[in-house]
Amino acid sequence: MFAKGVLRTLLAGTAAIVSAGTMAGTANAQAPGPAGTAAGTTVTNTAQASYTVNGVQQNATSNAVSFVVDRKVNLTVIANQPNNTQVAIGQTAAVTTFKVTNNTNGTQDFLLSSSQTPIQGLFNGDNFDVTNIHIYVDSNGNGTYDAGTDTATYINELGADQSAVVFIVADIPNNQANVLAGITLIAQVAAGGDTAAQGLPLAPSVAPNDDNVVDVVFADNDSDGLGPDIIYNGQGRAALGYEITTRNVALSVAKSQLVLTDPVNLAIAPKAIPGAVVQYCLVVNNSTVGTPASNVTLTDVIPPNTTYVANSMSIGAIALGGTCLLTGILDGVSLADDGTVTVPLVNYTGSFNATTKTVNARIPVLLGGTSVAATFRVTIN
Repeated sequence: MFAKGVLRTLLAGTAAIVSAGTMAGTANAQAPGPAGTAAGTTVTNTAQASYTVNGVQQNATSNAVSFVVDRKVNLTVIANQPNNTQVAIGQTAAVTTFKVTNNTNGTQDFLLSSSQTPIQGLFNGDNFDVTNIHIYVDSNGNGTYDAGTDTATYINELGADQSAVVFIVADIPNNQANVLAGITLIAQVAAGGDTAAQGLPLAPSVAPNDDNVVDVVFADNDSDGLGPDIIYNGQGRAALGYEITTRNVALSVAKSQLVLTDPVNLAIAPKAIPGAVVQYCLVVNNSTVGTPASNVTLTDVIPPNTTYVANSMSIGAIALGGTCLLTGILDGVSLADDGTVTVPLVNYTGSFNATTKTVNARIPVLLGGTSVAATFRVTIN
């Protein structure tokens, strides 16, 4: 804007007063927000001259000149949670939350990506990477990730001075040595102006200013989160961490036994006499809700004076407390002694070592608040 001023001129011995001023037209009547006057707004300027000739008041108006306000591209990306996300080993779909604010003087799209390269000075102790990374935009404005509802992978048509919450969702590997993983959200400005399609990355204007064209000027002043940029690149970023704090769970194992048959009474009130078949039941329980236990292995050496019944191991029995309720074909999936049979879906496996007389049952993941039962049988010598 030009400051209003006065220019005095002598015309044929008569004083003339020329007043130079401005008249601005905007695309809307609202006052500019923090981002400034909206890009594309037309600003028009004219000048008026007031003078007298032989005592007669006269006026003259200059031609109008105008320009459109260019796009000043800026953004802010911050962590939208006070601390790192606390996770457990083997956890899936762990969430970190960020907020992207459009400080541009116009509607803007933003492309979203992530990086696991530690930012210098942040996340000392970063010693693992998360997997299965996905980025989603909060669709209902509740600030909480809703699987199946929050599905957008980029920010579309974000108005000036408006913000959007963004989630990075990832899996935590099964490694007991893990402690901390840094994750960085990168937002890249993209062309707006549509209602559905993803915009292409926005590029700054390099040609001289054109009064009739909305030029693009990158003004992002903190694209890496570490301080003012030297080269503006239309990017903003912020970092958070996935921090493993739970190192143990309340895991317990209960063992019970039941005489199934004997050579005299068969299955009717059988007794523990030589030749009788005894079933052992092992129930492993993880009572820490929300935290899984990984690579659970049950090991049991059969007692003296007994012989292991070949291929009698099963995993997945129905149990109450520490006792298996059902026996026979209903007590779980029977496993081969050589470990070649796997329980479908859950991948339970088992084996018997005839040399050490050891029964092994392996449960890859025991979810918090759940139990799994395993059984095997011996014959009394």
